[in-house]
Amino acid sequence: MKLTLKIWRQGGKYKGEFVTYQLNDVNEHMSFLEMLDVLNEQLVHQREEPVAFEHDCREGICGTCSLVIDGRAHGPMKGTTTCQVHMRHYKDGDTIVIEPFRARAFPVIKDLVVDRSSFDRIIQSGGYVSVNTGQAQDANNIPIGKDVAGKSFDAAACIGCGACVAACPNASAMLFTSAKISHLALLPQGQVERKQRVLDMVAQMDLEGFGKCSNVTACEAECPKEISVENIARMNREYMAASFTAEKV
Repeated sequence: MKLTLKIWRQGGKYKGEFVTYQLNDVNEHMSFLEMLDVLNEQLVHQREEPVAFEHDCREGICGTCSLVIDGRAHGPMKGTTTCQVHMRHYKDGDTIVIEPFRARAFPVIKDLVVDRSSFDRIIQSGGYVSVNTGQAQDANNIPIGKDVAGKSFDAAACIGCGACVAACPNASAMLFTSAKISHLALLPQGQVERKQRVLDMVAQMDLEGFGKCSNVTACEAECPKEISVENIARMNREYMAASFTAEKV
């Protein structure tokens, strides 16, 4: 099939603009990233600078492939990362607009690559169980109810891709942050640091410049792992309780 690609180029000779490319003979069995690989091979042969984009596992696990495709984070498929989108979902002659995630906390490094280290700093502020929790228990020594374990696992499925931020009109990171908080707050191992964790992670989230949640729920709609906004409600409850009762450290 033949495709017209309008791709955001930024860095080097490009000051921030959409550049149009033509691709012929695109195989419908290609993944979206394989299609971009073909484009870059074409550009290299033409002695032009290839398009910079992020990728790693190409299996929908790592969350690296952060692209906005035709106005939707990760593209047109629900519950799917960019690398899992295949060209059979497009028709011959289609025009596809590709741009990076847009958020003040995700500055563009080059072309389609953005700096998402703000997510790392949120995790570093408290998204873990430290040695302060004491010695590790023997396997299966702490009984955890199936319902609680299921909710914790669903929250832990977050791959930290940032689609929630890209989809939110306020560029809020509350779905990501709440998923990481919920994952640990629901488990016995996370109880010791539960209150300080939510205070520190929310404070770091605000410090990074993310917007506030206004219940649009676009984050849940575009999340490739379909993380529920119920986690945001849980985080708000955790934060309110911790604000009144946590011991400051």
